[in-house]
Amino acid sequence: MPKLLLKFNAAVIKEVAFDKPSLTVGRKDDNDIVIDNPAISGHHCRLTLEGGGYYIEDLESTNGTFVNEKKIKKSGLHHNDVVGLAKHALVFLNEAELAAAGGGPDAGSDKTMVLTPQKQAELIAASAAAAKPAGPEKIGWLRVLKGAADGTSEFELKGMSTYIGKSDRVQIQIKGSGLFGSAPEVAASVHRKPEGFVLVAVTEGYPVVNGAKVSGSVVLREGDMIDCGATTMVFELR
Repeated sequence: MPKLLLKFNAAVIKEVAFDKPSLTVGRKDDNDIVIDNPAISGHHCRLTLEGGGYYIEDLESTNGTFVNEKKIKKSGLHHNDVVGLAKHALVFLNEAELAAAGGGPDAGSDKTMVLTPQKQAELIAASAAAAKPAGPEKIGWLRVLKGAADGTSEFELKGMSTYIGKSDRVQIQIKGSGLFGSAPEVAASVHRKPEGFVLVAVTEGYPVVNGAKVSGSVVLREGDMIDCGATTMVFELR
């Protein structure tokens, strides 16, 4: 039986059996897999079994669904694929597919595959390697120049995704004032990608980089100035 490993950064926090034709993922409690994260939509995506194959479909989520770092609307799922959902990930494990591809003695069998602890550790390590971006060796930092919301002056961008906003569940909290009004729950996010550190405007036009409002995304360069409401930060590589 296929299964899913729910991960937060590199840590596996839950194992879910894919034991019915459809599983939904989202922030609301009526989902099969609930992820309590402000960047996850109420009903974010759906995984289905169709005609003997496994698929994932984005349910018009705000921040999108990614398979092996590629944004998708609907995509097939294969053994060891990594579904990116903000700072969380779902690793799809289907040992029956793996056995069939290897032509082993159990290929094509209906027997449920038993995942040994050693094999599970190997698969987790392999999925982590597959999910690791080929970005720069240096680590990105955001240093707060003014408007620190919680007294912290700098933030290490060590995860695959870092979220910015007024919510107490994001990694970097900001202030809003004056013309900006109240800061949004999630204003922006920074993701480690092959091309470097990419800032994404979760709230369109709210983050400002070097004086220009950001709609969509922008690759950050060392020394870039980022304004989110009344909070100003500088991007650095160390």
